[in-house]
Amino acid sequence: MTDRFDGNFTQQEPIPEEAIAAAVAALRHGRLHRYNTGPGEAGEAALLEQDFAAFTGARYCLAVASGGYALACALRAVDVAPGEAVLTNAFTLAPVPGAIASVGARPLFVEVTDDLVIDLDDLARKADGEGGARVLLLSHMRGHICDMDRLMEIAGAAGLTVIEDCAHTMGASWRGVASGRHGLIGCYSTQTYKHLNSGEGGLMICDDAQVMARAILLSGSYMLYERHLAAPGPEAFAGLRLDVPNISGRMDNLRAAILRPQLARLPERVTAWNARHDAVTEGLADVPGLRLVPRLPQAEPVGSSFQFLLPGWPGGRVAALVAACLARGVELKWFGAPEPAGFTSRYDHWRYAAPGPLPRTDAVLAGLLDMRLPLTFSLADCAQIARILRQEVTRHHDGAAG
Repeated sequence: MTDRFDGNFTQQEPIPEEAIAAAVAALRHGRLHRYNTGPGEAGEAALLEQDFAAFTGARYCLAVASGGYALACALRAVDVAPGEAVLTNAFTLAPVPGAIASVGARPLFVEVTDDLVIDLDDLARKADGEGGARVLLLSHMRGHICDMDRLMEIAGAAGLTVIEDCAHTMGASWRGVASGRHGLIGCYSTQTYKHLNSGEGGLMICDDAQVMARAILLSGSYMLYERHLAAPGPEAFAGLRLDVPNISGRMDNLRAAILRPQLARLPERVTAWNARHDAVTEGLADVPGLRLVPRLPQAEPVGSSFQFLLPGWPGGRVAALVAACLARGVELKWFGAPEPAGFTSRYDHWRYAAPGPLPRTDAVLAGLLDMRLPLTFSLADCAQIARILRQEVTRHHDGAAG
């Protein structure tokens, strides 16, 4: 008899008790707006910014309403103009090109490699002449980190400003440097399925005083920027304060209160996620027809999701595998499906972006399967999931061969 997994792929861990207590305290005093503070009081949003700046090693931090807002705010902060081309990964999720479109710019997609990172050769070609792009919105999609040394060399030679989308790499690093610290701005998400959970939320980090001053004004500071604890001094705002529009997207004190205790636990959570990722990897070693995705040794990832490839499999067989796994309780997302489903879509579904052909990306996404690994799963759960996947991939691969 075949076994069935009974876990829930969308069930997160409970919010920690200390975060619940902090949230209740905020509800009791009622001052949820980030600037609604008493004399000498530091609001939870300002304290979270201070904590996250220290965690990443950044000079400045801004807490905002969502990860998508953080991306769009970053683009505005570096003066991306309507009609301007912005380079970005072809393999990403919809909020990334959506942020580019939200400022009136147009995404210029870069191919993805078999290892699910941005194709640096294609980036070098496109940065050198195609579209006149001066900004790269780099998505560390599903936690896969490219060779950041070479990427920054390409960006430096081409004069590209790099904004990092670190929605899947909060707590990750490259050669010991926190993800988000290579580019001019790092953007993070605290949406429920990310590494900190406030339902929705986002964070931006930056070392440039003028860029961060613009971002704070854009977020809707109402000239109360002196109440920030991880912000530039008043002099950075003096020449901007009357010229930068308020495009409100602040984080409130309630969400910040929920996040601060979670941030203190993030390093141990990273270790737990990576152990679960390793358990699935071990269970899928040497499965015929299946390719695991290697990670560069210089990268310390956060393995909160798992991806594998089925190179050369026809779409019908992939769809049959996905259905068979679901029948046994294992929920996979297929990036090669003809229509977007839930959170999963790909570059050619975003017709507003008018994407050109990307044959290498098409070949990769056609056989790409993706799976969440919430910390509500035990290591034994992960071993069972890998066993089911091994059985079903082998059965569908051998059945086709026979």
